[in-house]
Amino acid sequence: MKTIFQNRFKDAFRENSPYKVFLLSILITGLSYGLYKGMLDNYLAEVVSMGEMGRGVTEFFRELPGILLVFILAAFYMLSAETLYKAGAIIMLVGMGMISVLPATKVLATLAICTYSLGEHIQLGMKNTLSLGYAKPGHGGAALGAQSAASQIGTLAGYLVIVLAFSAVTKNQPYTLFFAIAAVLAGVSAVCTMRIRGKSKTDDTKRRFYFHKKYHKYYMLEMFYGARKQVFFTFGPYVLILFYGANAATISLLFAISAIACFFASPVVGRIIDKLGYKVVMVSDTLILVIVCFFYGFAHHIFPKDVAFIICCVNYILDAIISLASMASNVYVQELSDNADEVKATISTGVSINHVITIFIALFGGWIWKTLGIELLFILSAILGLCNSAYAATIKKKQ
Repeated sequence: MKTIFQNRFKDAFRENSPYKVFLLSILITGLSYGLYKGMLDNYLAEVVSMGEMGRGVTEFFRELPGILLVFILAAFYMLSAETLYKAGAIIMLVGMGMISVLPATKVLATLAICTYSLGEHIQLGMKNTLSLGYAKPGHGGAALGAQSAASQIGTLAGYLVIVLAFSAVTKNQPYTLFFAIAAVLAGVSAVCTMRIRGKSKTDDTKRRFYFHKKYHKYYMLEMFYGARKQVFFTFGPYVLILFYGANAATISLLFAISAIACFFASPVVGRIIDKLGYKVVMVSDTLILVIVCFFYGFAHHIFPKDVAFIICCVNYILDAIISLASMASNVYVQELSDNADEVKATISTGVSINHVITIFIALFGGWIWKTLGIELLFILSAILGLCNSAYAATIKKKQ
């Protein structure tokens, strides 16, 4: 591991920066998160006995820190990026510790998830700032890539551990044990963060909204994308668990395959955007989405249940891949912008708008599923995707 960090990443980072311990903390955090995410949905369904409506409510509170983040960072503007990154690690540790020791009730589980999410969002806002701050001049992209690779490797390893551990146990699956292991790893990561020295300034564009009328279509596209994305993020795995009876090993394996597929598909999608243009990609990806939503909502009416389950798993992976097309909207912003700072500020604003929509979709999505059925829930997702494409079609490209 030490050799990987030294030989592969040394060209991207300044030698006098604490990039090694920074990347190590990201790797361990990714491993902890992979364990946590790989079994969370099954834990909520099987141990906490949380139904579809309860899952939507929990997701509402999990996403809430994403909206509050801009205000939290503004309130603590005097703190350096390193200090905020460390604070995020401590809060994540507290949240992970809570879910591993507190009684498995809906209220306490939601509180623990919300606490972990707060720390996660604080770190999310600082990782890019620190990566760029530690990068050599002209190597910012490579530094961000190294950071992303460390996180993805750790998360994928966590998923695979859950697959192996939970496949070996059919009864009394060890949720508490692996939440405790995830908490220990979160503690190790927090210790690593304390070794990060320096007082970098945080990126001001990450802390404020930036609205301009020339970006109004981008803001609307983020609303449509955030709404349709949340349906699959929250309820995609839960459909497989509650409706088809998927266990934690299966769900974690699905997450792992999706992560690997996206890893290889990302550069391909990027090249397609460059070759065909962002508008073509934003309009055409919905054609695949409609097919995905149709089979996710109606496969059990057409095929035997075991076949329908496999079809839904394939469509979950397809949705993860077509979600990469959201990169096209960032290219659109870049074309409209006057400078790099404006790009970052606008995309940051888009993320906040995205979060505002997702919390309400999570809340009402659970109600729609419970009262009207999963069919209507995924019809709604397809309609939101079509709205996204129709709106994207109105974009006028610069000559």
